[in-house]
Amino acid sequence: MFSGGEPTLQDGLADAMREVRGMGFKVGLHTGGAYPERLRDLLPLVDWVGLDVKGSFERYEAVNGVPGSGGKALESLRLVVESGVEHECRTTVHPALISEAELLGLSSSLFALGARKHVLQAFRPDGCRDAALIASHDPLSLSRLLQAAASASSRVELRGV
Repeated sequence: MFSGGEPTLQDGLADAMREVRGMGFKVGLHTGGAYPERLRDLLPLVDWVGLDVKGSFERYEAVNGVPGSGGKALESLRLVVESGVEHECRTTVHPALISEAELLGLSSSLFALGARKHVLQAFRPDGCRDAALIASHDPLSLSRLLQAAASASSRVELRGV
């Protein structure tokens, strides 16, 4: 499994994947999809992709502060879906960053684009550097939001709840 930070930034990643595959192992990749052009070249080398989706592609910049990031993440999702590689889309959920309606809409749009599964992960304040997110963390509201989203589709899975 290749993960940590953004693995697609590593120049030697494709060679490392080939080496792991050559040893008889399957190859997995965790990515945020920020570099679709690099991802395109790696997809033939992987058996599974975990694509982190921060929120609706139109509001990406509001969540991660990176201009144009929503379009890149959307392109990465399209590449993954078109490749036929087994995958899941994952979203870390904090009620201050995404409403119930937005979360339901995100799942629907991911499925409409061909995503097979949408995994929702509960925000955890441990290690978070954003004081406002930590201060607004309400486990009860978070639990309600996650349960509402999971009950809307059998292809939505909760993890870490």
